[in-house]
Amino acid sequence: MDDILIVGAGICGLTLALNLHTRGIACRVFERAPQMKELGVGITLLPHGMREFTALNLQEKLLAAGIENSESRFYNRFGQLIYREPRGKSAGYAFPEVGIHRGRLQMILYETAWARLGIERIELDRTCVGVEQDEQGVRVLLQEMTTGRMLPPAEGKLAIACDGVNSTIRKQFYPGDDVVFTGINTWRGVTRRRPILDGRTYLRIGSILTGKIVIYPIVDDVDGNGNQLINWTTEIKREAPRKNDWNKPGELADFYSIYENWKFDWLDVAQLIRESDVIFEYPMVDKDPVERWTFGRVTFAGDAAHPMYPRGSNGSAQAVIDARLLADTLQSSSDPRAALRAYEAERRPATARVVRTNREFPPDFINIRVEELVGDRPFDNLDDYITQDELRALSDNYKKTAGFALTGTQQQ
Repeated sequence: MDDILIVGAGICGLTLALNLHTRGIACRVFERAPQMKELGVGITLLPHGMREFTALNLQEKLLAAGIENSESRFYNRFGQLIYREPRGKSAGYAFPEVGIHRGRLQMILYETAWARLGIERIELDRTCVGVEQDEQGVRVLLQEMTTGRMLPPAEGKLAIACDGVNSTIRKQFYPGDDVVFTGINTWRGVTRRRPILDGRTYLRIGSILTGKIVIYPIVDDVDGNGNQLINWTTEIKREAPRKNDWNKPGELADFYSIYENWKFDWLDVAQLIRESDVIFEYPMVDKDPVERWTFGRVTFAGDAAHPMYPRGSNGSAQAVIDARLLADTLQSSSDPRAALRAYEAERRPATARVVRTNREFPPDFINIRVEELVGDRPFDNLDDYITQDELRALSDNYKKTAGFALTGTQQQ
């Protein structure tokens, strides 16, 4: 009855479980998937996210499984360099920036939680269909996902919704809750090929107005022949389009025409897309920040609390910060409901700012701004339109709002 019940074994849920275990707080995790698999494409772990994983003694495993980024570069859709900056430790952060396969990250977290908590503490094939609570505790209502059979409810002290953007628990408290879609769809894939540039660079090419692609490596020497696994994500804004589904196999014909002539002397983007191992489609969606996360013995965390545009690589970082702070407040308070309120008071305003920034002023605003100033055409001298100092200020402003500017605790 003293257990903290965590709904969802994604990045947030498993990181929360590990943080609670480190602090001697008992928990159980319920995951709807019948088995854990290495699925998905790439994800970037920013320095403030790696800070949290380092505190859980996971840095070396993550570095071994991924690739440490040294630089970020911004290009227009004609392959011209707009702006470049060092990243992670190369920029002076105490912690690295790492590109990694999301499935590898998921399995590292799962296997670590299994080893530290015990496999009986992580229950798969368990779909949460609702929560109930009273003065004595909380009950998570469970269904076996594979059969639809109702199971006895799990009982505990608190329930934490870590069940993602389509959270069942959040929907219980916000029945009319829905994602905000503004016409931006994405297609993602991974391609095996020779390293691009130095093999340690995060690339943003083009803009969502005329076609954008983000490219970065996530696995070194994937085949023993020196090739890397390269993650790529396209973003396209169109008038009144249909909204893509999540993790659905994507069709090359739906977006390839925009990129088929993107062939630069340093990269053939069209070939990169054509030779992808897989293609998935996703919608670019978030949700408007809500005024409350905590309802008695229940609160939200990660994407269930603050779904944000998957740009700027900041969603996972905000989720693991949630996990650590929530564990801290539970450890320091004798009143679990007061701990949930304290956690929300600190995290909800901060994450609301990131949600709005990702929507209105993303890190690739640099590309959009240059396209507005120059027009959709190559430039001869970019300084005639905007200086490198002005571009640096745009980049630094995003980092400051998103909570990983190179100041204060970020350097410690």
